[in-house]
Amino acid sequence: MARPLRVAALASGRGSNLAALIAARDAGRLPIEFTLVGSDRAQAGALGVATAAGIPTLALNPKDYPSRAAFDAALFDRIAQSGAELLVLAGFMRIVDAAVVSAWEGRAINVHPSLLPKYRGLHTHRRCLEAGDAEHGASVHYVTAELDGGPVVAQARIAVRPGDTEADLAERLLVEEHKLLPAVVGAIAMGRLRWQDGPVFDEAPLTRPLDLGELL
Repeated sequence: MARPLRVAALASGRGSNLAALIAARDAGRLPIEFTLVGSDRAQAGALGVATAAGIPTLALNPKDYPSRAAFDAALFDRIAQSGAELLVLAGFMRIVDAAVVSAWEGRAINVHPSLLPKYRGLHTHRRCLEAGDAEHGASVHYVTAELDGGPVVAQARIAVRPGDTEADLAERLLVEEHKLLPAVVGAIAMGRLRWQDGPVFDEAPLTRPLDLGELL
């Protein structure tokens, strides 16, 4: 049996996407081994989720470093030292220095709560409602120096219902995120999705985002 993929994660919040990855691993659906969970917030719930699962954790304070680039370099150095082969940004609420990101090309993914390229950045649910969109969704993309701008590999979609609030959309979409991220990580761990000067899925260059159903 092939060795599990070594994965590190970064998160700034409660860690629900991390918990979904751990649950998929524990259920035998995800052949991965966590090497480290890091955060820019010592009180992030994600660190508690990781500790409860026996995963090493790390919290670095950006204020302890002279610049954003210095903080990012220190954090990503620790990720590299952990032996991670894939880095998952699971609710990591910082823009990472371009030079630091470039060293992880093809080895870092991010989950974002919109149907990219729509609504990069923050307040995606609000922006979806303000635009009158009929559907909303989540995307997983490879991380590049461009904010939420790397190649999108997969998306999950939900309908926007009459009377929906931001909280309604966030709650329903999170359920789909918790399926989407493990599905993408699983595709990488099993060799179906890889980076070769861009995303390749089942040995063919990926020319459009996959639907969640294509990964399950």
